Amino acid sequence: MPVASRFRAGPLALFLAIAQVACETAVPEPGESALDGRISEFGRYEGYSQARFDSWVTSSRYLEMRDGVRLAIDVTRPAVNGAAVDEPLPVLWTHSRYHRNPGAVVRMFNPDVPPEDLPVIRSMVDAQEDLAELVRHGYVVAAVGVRGSGASFGRYEGLFSEAETDDAVEIIEWLASQPWSDGNVGMFGGSYLGITQYMAASRKPEALKAIFPNVAALDIYDLLYPGGVYRDDMMDHWGDLTRDLDTNVPAPPVDGDVEGVLLRQAMEEHEQNWDVQVEYPAGRLRDYDEPQLSWMEHGPTGVLDDVREAAVPAYHWNGWYDVFVLDATLWYANYAGPQKLGIGAWSHGGMPDSLLMAERLRIGTVEQHRWFDYWLKGIQNGVLDEPSVHYAIMVDPGDWRWVSADAWPPSSVSRTFRFAGGSTRSVASVNDGGLTEMDEAPGGDAYDEYDVDLTTTTGTATRWDNAVGGAPLMRYPDLGPNDAKALTYTTEPLARDLTVTGHPVATLYVTSSADDADFFVLLEEVYPDGRSRYVTEGVLRASHRATGEAPWGDNLGLPFQRSFAEDLVPLLSDEPTELVMDLHPTSTVFNAGNRVRVTIMGADADNAEERFATPPRIRVYRTAEHPSRIVLPVAEQ
Repeated sequence: MPVASRFRAGPLALFLAIAQVACETAVPEPGESALDGRISEFGRYEGYSQARFDSWVTSSRYLEMRDGVRLAIDVTRPAVNGAAVDEPLPVLWTHSRYHRNPGAVVRMFNPDVPPEDLPVIRSMVDAQEDLAELVRHGYVVAAVGVRGSGASFGRYEGLFSEAETDDAVEIIEWLASQPWSDGNVGMFGGSYLGITQYMAASRKPEALKAIFPNVAALDIYDLLYPGGVYRDDMMDHWGDLTRDLDTNVPAPPVDGDVEGVLLRQAMEEHEQNWDVQVEYPAGRLRDYDEPQLSWMEHGPTGVLDDVREAAVPAYHWNGWYDVFVLDATLWYANYAGPQKLGIGAWSHGGMPDSLLMAERLRIGTVEQHRWFDYWLKGIQNGVLDEPSVHYAIMVDPGDWRWVSADAWPPSSVSRTFRFAGGSTRSVASVNDGGLTEMDEAPGGDAYDEYDVDLTTTTGTATRWDNAVGGAPLMRYPDLGPNDAKALTYTTEPLARDLTVTGHPVATLYVTSSADDADFFVLLEEVYPDGRSRYVTEGVLRASHRATGEAPWGDNLGLPFQRSFAEDLVPLLSDEPTELVMDLHPTSTVFNAGNRVRVTIMGADADNAEERFATPPRIRVYRTAEHPSRIVLPVAEQ
């Protein structure tokens, strides 16, 4: 749902949803290799198709839906010397919550740049090289604004409404029936535009042959209320952004609407759009059930059985620092159709490392091209004959390597690191403890007492900010100063590299002076000079600690907090209570000479709602009877 972006020319990328991307060469037989000059492997694709087209032509119009609502659509067709070709070709399209054509948004976020110096953007293809590559290789590319957005008419009825999915089915049927279409349709796009692919697949449209959902969610409640804690900063940013795009920032009008009369009429209808900043704060529990917001019915989890039955081939694409990276692994574990999973070393949107962002574009372009060639053109390029999972191991910032596996999570050894005592810092009530693999914790009443500091924070350029345009680049600070205000447990310097790939799980035994408390658990790598690097995190509000069966079935063996009203249990102040939570999955190397750290905060001031007017005093226990710990999935040596 938040905007996925690629940073090309400053803020342009904040609003370009990532879209990773007929006469072809002879179709090779399965098993043919680079011996004939053709290469098809993860990240490389040569000789299986030709870039026969040197340009493209874009047109726009309105499509009228079954209820009379008109949706704006751009269609970009391959061309030679500027003239669109007449031959029927496969069609790729995206169903966008944001402007289908980002040109106006570029101008909005570059107010100091003279209009003549801004790039001319007629369609998404003009802005995204991966899409341009697909067009040159013989794909028609289309973008449609969802009802209630951009130049489309209608009222936005909430995330992934039934009306929106009905529209997707009609659009697919229309695209398949056009004279420039060969009847084979695929979908691309990231974030909201990735989720709409699963929603469309749930209806099993006959013409929909494959999807490539990028940075896309499975469960919306767990996105907004992970562990029962509301991500208010993220949703406020997204609500402000979409409201502005719907009502204040004009999208390009469709062809023929020269004076923008229809555009203005459409924007007037957007004034009645469903307001996420009103609706979502009201739905604090998973069993919240209102006509336009039912966590159990609306969104991908509500149609998961239908998605499974449809079995549309899907390539789930994500990054270790994305807000939806857990969702990607759960999609893979619970999908029923042909599928692949790819996870890179990136975030939802942009990151400071230009080499990494270039790698993201390169790899995504190749993998999307291979996927669509196989499913929409019938090119036997062997994309299903290789391991189904590819992921990047992060060795250091800016240093990664790709590996493959036949399953997720890959084989590993669970290693348990227990919390231990340590020296108390000069900061009042804050303990700097140890993290050890000793077999037994100490006896007695060993615990660490901590008055929650409500100013603790992971910063203002986190995975959460980056997902919605709140920060143009994900750039975590050195967490050392923040750690000094929290509880920390740190190993001795590592004698050898420690490679963690999978889902860390933390178990805490706690009490609180209040009847509740929030526990943010960070996993970090600490350098010899004291700098501390963010790796991943998890969060749990103690009253939501009850676990049960996940509604999607396979939860990868991870704890699942149902968060129904009947599940809430107060936290005791005199008896240690067990909390079990998973952290976002990762694949990272803790390098020899560095340390592993677990930090426990009672607040993340810049990223999550604070519901405690008076900071509670908590205790974290670390005894044989109450062994607080973290279990790390470590690659076998």
